[in-house]
Amino acid sequence: MTTNSNGSYAHSEALVSTDWVATHLDDGRTRLVEVSVDTAAYDSGHVPGAIGWSWKKDTQDTLRRDMPGRAAFEALMSSAGIANDTTVVLYGDMNNWFAAYALWMLKYYGHADVRLMNGGRKKWQAEGREMTTTVPQYAATNYKAQTPDSTLRARRDEVLAHLNHRGGALVDVRSPDEFSGKLLAPANLPQEGSQRGGHIPGAANIPWGKAVNEDGTFKTADELRALYTGYGITSDKDVIAYCRIGERSSHTWFVLSYLLGYPKVRNYDGSWTEYGSLIDVPIER
Repeated sequence: MTTNSNGSYAHSEALVSTDWVATHLDDGRTRLVEVSVDTAAYDSGHVPGAIGWSWKKDTQDTLRRDMPGRAAFEALMSSAGIANDTTVVLYGDMNNWFAAYALWMLKYYGHADVRLMNGGRKKWQAEGREMTTTVPQYAATNYKAQTPDSTLRARRDEVLAHLNHRGGALVDVRSPDEFSGKLLAPANLPQEGSQRGGHIPGAANIPWGKAVNEDGTFKTADELRALYTGYGITSDKDVIAYCRIGERSSHTWFVLSYLLGYPKVRNYDGSWTEYGSLIDVPIER
């Protein structure tokens, strides 16, 4: 555990500042990767040396609506010039929604050293730092993924079993309007993805945005701990987080797992798009 001026995070090595990134732009052992909600953002300008991944094509198997399989993941990492011992730093727009999802994916496949740039693309641009449209080319590697870590991921049957788990907790990180069933998706995104609105019974509604400051950086450890424990989400619980398609809940998974050090947190990446379309499952509004 290390301490910074904003309090003590459980695994502060998983979070790097924009200053840290600026001093490591020419570090051959570090690979920057942008994963943004706006897939055109990278082309308009990005952190020098950063590779761009499309969340729609690179971090998803679009046919199966799943993460890439092991072979596809290895090909993605290899083509980005990422070796098994490379430090991967992820960032993106929307305060790192899909950057957090990519981090979760990398940890699922066992990458040892992966971090988020605190504040993401928003903070880098607000500070007037260098941006480029040059797309870097790196020599391909022969990346080998580890056996997937199933303890990081919740499947639908596990979520249903969780409803009767006395030591469990569910965190719905969507907006209050999505939680209530008024909306099926964020207001600025297409209203699609599930058949019904509402939330999983017993879930606490803690929108992901409550974990960040105005500049996109994460709140202090003390503020985060007060936020989640205030809703009964404590470190002794078996926690499952979900949203609509799994990216916002990855953000909360990162907060609980890496910033607060909760030992058992899973991301339900099927999220409401899957749950809200299942037949004969309990739903609350």
